[in-house]
Amino acid sequence: MSDTSVTMVVNESRGAVRTAIGTPAPPAARWVRVSVTASGVCNADIATAAATGPGTVFPVTPGHEVAGVIAEVGDQVEGWSVGDRVAVGWFGGSCGHCSFCRTGDVVHCPERKVPGLSYPGGWAQSITVPADALARVPDELDLFDAAPFGCAGVTTFNAVRKARIRAGGRVAVFGIGGLGHLAVQFAAGLGYEAVAIARGAERGPLSRELGARHYIDSDAHAPGAALKELGGADLIVYTASSTAPVNELLTGLNTHGRLTLVGVDAGSVTVPAAQLVMNAHTVTGHLTGSAQETEQAMEFAVTNDIRPMTERMPLEQAGDAVTRLRSGAPRFRIVLDAGGE
Repeated sequence: MSDTSVTMVVNESRGAVRTAIGTPAPPAARWVRVSVTASGVCNADIATAAATGPGTVFPVTPGHEVAGVIAEVGDQVEGWSVGDRVAVGWFGGSCGHCSFCRTGDVVHCPERKVPGLSYPGGWAQSITVPADALARVPDELDLFDAAPFGCAGVTTFNAVRKARIRAGGRVAVFGIGGLGHLAVQFAAGLGYEAVAIARGAERGPLSRELGARHYIDSDAHAPGAALKELGGADLIVYTASSTAPVNELLTGLNTHGRLTLVGVDAGSVTVPAAQLVMNAHTVTGHLTGSAQETEQAMEFAVTNDIRPMTERMPLEQAGDAVTRLRSGAPRFRIVLDAGGE
């Protein structure tokens, strides 16, 4: 990388995403600088790019699905070297000393950092991050495939494996988009009977290619009722952004079944109390994963030939990427090409 690098910035609330040129500063102690190769575009980036949150500090650089190569290492950093292939996800560092960190639950640290919110994110040719945010990328995984694992990949991997349902159980994935297409692959790879649920018959063939044994067109059938006809689901991974269908979906959940929300909007979930109690249902949310869990997700993906389906766009077209994502056009994950290596 040259002395100067490109960074995509937003300079005002609801402003355009613009190109800025600057010289990266050396990393502080316990931080590293990464030369960015690929940076994913997530639904959460739409809000980050809008820059309307309280206390927003400008300029804002979104991006929390980053993959690249370490370019500089700050003092007091151990175990990492210049040239290491790394990924940085939604988990962007933690305090290391709170009760959550001390028990390994770094994702829920009250001082947890998020790239793009806590410090400039990965829509850039260079990003500087705390060393504890780094996940090592396997040699067998392309950096453009690795980038989405920092958010979409680890989130769906954890949502399925941490549910601890019965061996060979039935896992339904509601919403086959940037999150859902990975959740189907992980469910099948972990040995579960995967059911894909989405709007329109056209998603059926692709869902089966991803590993789904069944496909439910939610435009043609009430998905909860259709799930019940299949014998019910032990786990429903809910990846859609609207929470409106949750209530009906619960009718397709088996006794002791779990519905895990990983896609959310500003709405609420209303669950009939009697139905919840009588069927011992669990409705829960899942956030993301740690750097170590991101490594585990990538290693599992390499072993089981799981990859995100991506659409590449140049870094300088980050604003256009947000517009495409807002319109629902991408299939399934946009990854910005930062040109680094």
